[in-house]
Amino acid sequence: MTESLRPESDEQVREVVAWAVGEEAPLEILGRGSKRGLGRPLQTQRSLDLSGLSGITLYEPEELILRARAGTPLAEIEAALAENRQQLAFEPMDPGPLLGAEPGGGSLGGLLACNLAGPRRVKAGAARDHFLGFEAVSGRGEAFKSGGRVVKNVTGYDLCKLLAGSYGTLAVMTEATLKVLPAPEKTRSVLVLGLEERAGVQALSRALGSAHEVSAAAHLPAEIAARSAVAYIRDAGASVTLVRVEGTGLSVEHRCRALRAELADFGETEELHSHNSATAWTEIRDVGPLLGKGEAVVWRLSVAPTQGPEVAARLRAELAAQAYYDWGGGLVWLAVEGSEDLGTDDGGEAAVRRALGSGGHATLIRAPEDLRARVPVFQPQDPAKAALSERIKSGFDPRRVLNPGRMYAGV
Repeated sequence: MTESLRPESDEQVREVVAWAVGEEAPLEILGRGSKRGLGRPLQTQRSLDLSGLSGITLYEPEELILRARAGTPLAEIEAALAENRQQLAFEPMDPGPLLGAEPGGGSLGGLLACNLAGPRRVKAGAARDHFLGFEAVSGRGEAFKSGGRVVKNVTGYDLCKLLAGSYGTLAVMTEATLKVLPAPEKTRSVLVLGLEERAGVQALSRALGSAHEVSAAAHLPAEIAARSAVAYIRDAGASVTLVRVEGTGLSVEHRCRALRAELADFGETEELHSHNSATAWTEIRDVGPLLGKGEAVVWRLSVAPTQGPEVAARLRAELAAQAYYDWGGGLVWLAVEGSEDLGTDDGGEAAVRRALGSGGHATLIRAPEDLRARVPVFQPQDPAKAALSERIKSGFDPRRVLNPGRMYAGV
């Protein structure tokens, strides 16, 4: 049984890590455990549970700044922002519905460590682009901090960019500072019905290239759209291409009319207003409602937007797979069913890597623990990148005590 260590102060975190270094005892780093199924499984006897480091320590709505402890529930942060009509602009994904956990269970530290972002990434960027500063403990057992309260305060190495997406393998964050932004007054989505996948992505590209400030763009094939909780999408009986517009009321109404006119030559258009639009984009963001809570292996493919439909078609020719598209076609969510029946037990990993070639990368997001131990979860690195990753890991965590092997074996 794994022993859980639950510090309640920065100094206790430092002491635990320093002890682990001295004993060469690897630790599994947890925020609130909601993302435990992401990455390669760990073989550790102890976990460092940061849920005791919780609470918003600074929030200045007029300055668009929020600072909180690493174990603070994301739901608490979003509630505080909503009271002031503000938001995390990168629209963080909640992986709970996909990984079989309760929704809303993630922490601020886990969010940043995994660099999670949702549909608004095409406009607002990733989590790392809103990450201003942090306090942390390195794998040497040393406390350090980086960044500040504004972007211009960042001098020297921008360590926020390094820690975001490191999955807790470099340092244990104890506190983080984020830039927040005003929430839109109104949200609507323009729908185009019945497009095949290549035409759907072309419609998304046209919308994103327009002057209408699109904040999200996705395409749902008919079998995926039929799982939506939004009646306009579920009952369409066809594929649905979605384009979101946000802002002030009159601006949103004008831009939606203009987008419908601009996309009319693709096919029949409809429009979703606030509640239905929010529900649809939450489904697209969190993946689980559209790809199900079953046993299908789920991959996240990052490709050039125009290549998404071609990559998905190659995979469907080899695997029992379904896919939908976010980020204007640049993000493909792929569910692979029953790969053992096709003579492979790799969850489609070999087929995925072949389909991508050198033109993208793939991450295994949902799979049984034994599969995540057998196949590369993250995109394999070339020798130069692998050597760089090794040097960075050695600089921050020479004894390999922080989430060892979570991303790559030995790192």
